[in-house]
Amino acid sequence: MAAPLFPVNAHRHDPYRTFKFQILIDGKPVAGLRKMTALKKTTEAVGWRTGGDPTHERKLPGGTSYDPITLEQGLTHDPVFENWAGLVNSIQGDAGMSLKNFRKDIVLNILNLQGQVVMSYKVFRAWVSEFQALPDFDAGSTNTVGIQTIKLEHEGWERDTSTSEPTES
Repeated sequence: MAAPLFPVNAHRHDPYRTFKFQILIDGKPVAGLRKMTALKKTTEAVGWRTGGDPTHERKLPGGTSYDPITLEQGLTHDPVFENWAGLVNSIQGDAGMSLKNFRKDIVLNILNLQGQVVMSYKVFRAWVSEFQALPDFDAGSTNTVGIQTIKLEHEGWERDTSTSEPTES
């Protein structure tokens, strides 16, 4: 008999919800995180023809690019977005500035309904390409929340296979 496709939790049939997630920057969870765009990569298709069969085009995988990630955080006193975005501006003005903290590896944790980490992704060498410190303000809108936004460029991601859903007893 073949091993089950998902041996850790074979009885699980429902997909995970998208509202239970956590982002770690510098190993610490980001407070008030509201939204994150999808992890997406695209591999370019390169066409080529052979001399023996010039009527048919073949496809080979070319370079892979990774879409930027946008994080939205409720407006709080947590300065993590602002501090990180400030590092990009600092290196543009000071050639002697250390690039040590300019790029960061971040971790995306997907949580189950009980709040346990069931899946993780590592995003490599991310840096802030766009930062929105304050939202539009409207005195007539009493039921809205202020949102800060950062857009991250990065050099790829991979699933952390050491994390898996805990088994239920």
